[in-house]
Amino acid sequence: MFLVPFSSANRSASDFARSIERLFDDSFDRTGAYGGSEVAQRSPALDVAETESGYSVNLDLPGVAKENVKIAIDGRRVSVSAQTQREETKKDGERVIYRERSSASFARTFTLPEEIDQEASQAKLDNGVLSLTLAKKRASAAKQLTVN
Repeated sequence: MFLVPFSSANRSASDFARSIERLFDDSFDRTGAYGGSEVAQRSPALDVAETESGYSVNLDLPGVAKENVKIAIDGRRVSVSAQTQREETKKDGERVIYRERSSASFARTFTLPEEIDQEASQAKLDNGVLSLTLAKKRASAAKQLTVN
């Protein structure tokens, strides 16, 4: 166990905060993932609101390009997955000393109370927030069959 001595007379609040950060950094590697994994798996924050015609869903996907987002709709189930890519640009004579920014994979699956009409739904990614407008599937009108 790591104990951090704290005395208001000889340490500032920022020194204390740095000590706490180091405590957690010792458990994680410099890619930001526990146990040396190259790609960190994350579950994005999610907000869902309902209207008469559908659902409004917002997910946080920081650093993700829209071409790296995949959305699958199967009845009431919605699955979102995305991935960021770490840029490996290095100048001649430069060496990396410390790296916290890494590739990340985002995945979230949720089930809504009613089925979704995929053709009438929309998705938009703006400033790291994925906004889904999911239309509820309408019941089809009853049809009459004619007897021949």
